[in-house]
Amino acid sequence: MDFRPRALILGLTGSIAAGKSAVARMLQGKGAALVDADQVSRDLTGPGSPVLSRLVERFGLEVLDSEGRLDRAALALRVFNSATDLEALNEITHPAIWKEALFRLAELGATHPVVVLMAPLLLEHGAEAIVDQVWVVDLPLEEQLRRLTDRDGLPRDEALRRIRSQMPSAEKAARADVLIDNSGTLDQTRALVDAAWEDWVAPLLAPS
Repeated sequence: MDFRPRALILGLTGSIAAGKSAVARMLQGKGAALVDADQVSRDLTGPGSPVLSRLVERFGLEVLDSEGRLDRAALALRVFNSATDLEALNEITHPAIWKEALFRLAELGATHPVVVLMAPLLLEHGAEAIVDQVWVVDLPLEEQLRRLTDRDGLPRDEALRRIRSQMPSAEKAARADVLIDNSGTLDQTRALVDAAWEDWVAPLLAPS
């Protein structure tokens, strides 16, 4: 199956807690469809799924909650404290996630003029090769730490460890076609998204 759809594909990425989901919702408000790699991951690790079975085989029953579902917080705490465990997690989950994400991209690309592929590890996996534009949501480190600790209830050192496990924000920013500074208010971010859409997307959708 040819995964390359007819739509304009925007690759949306950024470091943890940078605000990717908020920007994705703004793009959806403009009519773009969304493929969320994190949601794909959740869908593929439901009870009874082959991926969940492999995770339990590798990490043990402690990564399940009392109802037999994946305990993402417990798994994250383990893998972000062990490079070996993180590599094992990626080897189990990433091939399945990307296969399903590309399938959804093809389906939505056949019926929508613009599709957003939101993936935290878009650049780490070289997936800029399958998108038309790379949009990076950026945030200063201190604000990123504040949002991550507030959102997930993490201590500062654990939040910093998770941030540093990803590609540095400066490197992501350097590889962006569109850089969205999310350090301001929601309205300020929306204004940046609106401007970027008018500059980068709208001209490509105009009738020839």
